[in-house]
Amino acid sequence: MNPEQYCRDKTRGSGSSFFYAFLFLPDDQRRAIMALYAFCREVDDIADEVKEQEVALSKLAFWRHELSQAFNGQAQHPVGKELHWAQQHFSINEELLVEIIDGMLMDVKRKPILKAADLSLYAYRVAGVVGLLSIEIFGYSNRKSRGFATSLGEALQLTNILRDVAEDARMDRIYLPQEDRIRFKVSDQAIKAGEFNDSMQQLLQAYGDKAEAAYRQALAQLPEEDRESLRPSIVMGTIYYAYLQRLRSVNYDVFQHPVHILPLKKIWIAWRSWRYESKAAKKGLPMKLEF
Repeated sequence: MNPEQYCRDKTRGSGSSFFYAFLFLPDDQRRAIMALYAFCREVDDIADEVKEQEVALSKLAFWRHELSQAFNGQAQHPVGKELHWAQQHFSINEELLVEIIDGMLMDVKRKPILKAADLSLYAYRVAGVVGLLSIEIFGYSNRKSRGFATSLGEALQLTNILRDVAEDARMDRIYLPQEDRIRFKVSDQAIKAGEFNDSMQQLLQAYGDKAEAAYRQALAQLPEEDRESLRPSIVMGTIYYAYLQRLRSVNYDVFQHPVHILPLKKIWIAWRSWRYESKAAKKGLPMKLEF
């Protein structure tokens, strides 16, 4: 299996919603974005699946070194080789890739999320940075599009946190800041035990509202001249926005009603969104999140 196929299989096999947003890209952009997301999967899998902290730290240290090797044309891993190809064709920033590893280190080292600033930093590292790297591949001309990328990354990450709150709690991870858990009178034990009550619902809904605001802010920040080139990012947003709608439909009770979207549905959303945007951008119609 060559490095390109490895990255494609890694991205597709992860079940990531991002895969479906990239189906309509030109070959070179699709290859580069698959390399980026394969890298994200590699380091995320370490944070999620490697139980021994020292082993996880060692594996993340390998990826720090592999990034350096990739940017010097000496990568050993298939993903590193594809990142080398990507950085030859697009403006891929090595330091931003290292930021993603730093985000994974927050998980591995079990850094507690105490304040909103802690969550903002984590979301920036694991999602906002990915958005910044992605738009370098998709292409943009107005620097304001960087604000769009980071706001959309925040929206996607908040949606992820809400969708996975029960699963994360089973791994002893709580991403909702402690200051807000205290304010809403929701204990860590209640989250780990899945004790869904009015206080829990209000806490999760508050973060649903934050996610909604981040989606709207992202769309408002997208310059009109970059709307066409950044269509893949918009499509990505529509798929994740569908998760937010599902979360609302179960009143955020993911403990009793886990939220899923089937692959065929994701393809349908991506196709509808891509088709709408391909016409709407030319006609000056407003961007949509719901499909």
